Amino acid sequence: MVPFTNLLAFALASLVLIAIPGPSVLFVIGRSLALGRKGGLLSVLGNALGMVPQIIAVAMGVGIVLAQSIVLFTIIKFAGAAYLVYLGIQAIRHRGGRTTSGPVPPSSTWRMLREGFLVGATNPKSMVFFVAVLPQFVDFAAGSIPLQLASLGTVFLVIALVSDSIWALAAGTARHWFARSTKRVSTLSAAGGVMMIGLGGTLAVTGSKS
Repeated sequence: MVPFTNLLAFALASLVLIAIPGPSVLFVIGRSLALGRKGGLLSVLGNALGMVPQIIAVAMGVGIVLAQSIVLFTIIKFAGAAYLVYLGIQAIRHRGGRTTSGPVPPSSTWRMLREGFLVGATNPKSMVFFVAVLPQFVDFAAGSIPLQLASLGTVFLVIALVSDSIWALAAGTARHWFARSTKRVSTLSAAGGVMMIGLGGTLAVTGSKS
């Protein structure tokens, strides 16, 4: 197991890093503005679940190979960026859709989870972070390196889940407040879509290993 001091240091470092708004926060805000609180929270959960395969890959050593392969890294980066642009376009196209906070149909629930999962799983920045940072907090003398890496990744995931949920609730609440006007909700949905398109474009033009 990871020594408590290492675990605490990593948790604090993760908290500071996650507290700084980045691509994940922009994605969550964009989704929440476009879909409301429930859609935002479902996207947060899906995004967190998408990081699980990355954590497992890093723990098994596969993540290092992926992060060091320019071809694979670039493929995943552009796939993730293209999917974000697609979600943004869909949000703009259907901006006049859900304007209430009623029950989310089961099909929509799974769709939002799936979309969030794909964004999380194809985020190359989180993979690079796991590969570059997690080993720094591992105590190699304690053994069970894969378990230590998985534990550290889980700590990061939980902190990110809580932080992103707060952003989703805040952005979703703003949308709910504007829900008195269908036109304003439509504008917010379009704004969320534009944010996701912009985020996808930004990730696409970012350097291959940045």
